[in-house]
Amino acid sequence: MKVGYDYIIAGSGLAGLSLLYRLLLDKSLQNKTILVIDKVIKSDNDRTWCYWEKEESIFEHIVRHKWETLQFFSPEVAKIFSLKKYKYKMIQAGDFYRLVMEYAATFDNVTFKTEAILDMSEDNGQARLITENTEYSGSYIFNSTALFLPDMNTKNTLLQHFMGWFIETESPVFNEKIGTLMDFRLEQQHGATFMYVLPTSSTEALIEFTLFSESTLDRETYNFALKDYISMELGIKEYRIKHKEFGVIPMSLAQFPKTIKNSERIVNIGTAGGFTKASTGYTFQFVQKHVSQIVDRLKLQLPPIVIDSWKSKKYAWYDRTLLDVLLSKKVTGKAIFESLFRKNSPEKILSFLDNDSNFWEEFKIRNSVPLLPFMFSGIRQLFLKKKTKD
Repeated sequence: MKVGYDYIIAGSGLAGLSLLYRLLLDKSLQNKTILVIDKVIKSDNDRTWCYWEKEESIFEHIVRHKWETLQFFSPEVAKIFSLKKYKYKMIQAGDFYRLVMEYAATFDNVTFKTEAILDMSEDNGQARLITENTEYSGSYIFNSTALFLPDMNTKNTLLQHFMGWFIETESPVFNEKIGTLMDFRLEQQHGATFMYVLPTSSTEALIEFTLFSESTLDRETYNFALKDYISMELGIKEYRIKHKEFGVIPMSLAQFPKTIKNSERIVNIGTAGGFTKASTGYTFQFVQKHVSQIVDRLKLQLPPIVIDSWKSKKYAWYDRTLLDVLLSKKVTGKAIFESLFRKNSPEKILSFLDNDSNFWEEFKIRNSVPLLPFMFSGIRQLFLKKKTKD
């Protein structure tokens, strides 16, 4: 049986549901027939997204907490800084899923299917999606599944893996106005290793143990690190764990195509499209920028394939260079971030990581890191990019 739609969204995670929400908010597109298909439709509070932005966004009313003051720690550097342009924000996945699903439920033209996706292709100007039960067709498929991911291995990819605990204490111990962006005062034997501490009240906080390395650890290692940090660094002896989360995000030099091979109607979004920042793993804002551009192009009846600007190519090169240095192990992640925060205004670092810095900020950032490792990695990435094009 064949069933046709205007748009098919393959995958119901951050990227797929962000695109759906933005399509439905747009009056010129909200009446299109849309299929959202995944083997599981998301609803659990399975992760937390943190990001920084200047203005309020369409998700402002589900922001769990925001901070205007952040701090950075390493054995050599300690900085507490007030944000002027940005606010650092937290959204929990459960709130995000609920927002989109409840809004989508008010539209009769949106269909959700829980089926395993087997394949996608283009045929006679239509995008085709095949499941174990049915074949679906649409003008475009927006793919955020792992079906067509490039080869990611220990030579070209680091994993950002983390375990986070939301804890609650009986008495006030946190300053909910100050978030710890990175605390590198930890053993570094597994790779770049740091903690986030994001208080949402005087008695509640997200404590997250994060690493950049080739492989994940056994669960007890994460548990021990969190227990030790909460006890020894934060001085908290009595607390209750309200919620746990665990995640793995690829930080990869692999080439993520904008569309699948031999098709202009199957567009990759989210991690599948390379919108996880290679150097840091930040995803939320880069996904939002991309799906917003897709919606803008659809409104103009243009193909929803976003062409990289010179600026986006430049920042991609910066990302790949930093990741290449980390993969080479010539400089540790701790040393890189320590050097960046020692020599730069922290908010300028956030601007750089947000792909929004100016020439002089970029010049200073480039001159804040060890010259030779970054120079060799930068040249190698330029050469590999040219070789890929050829």
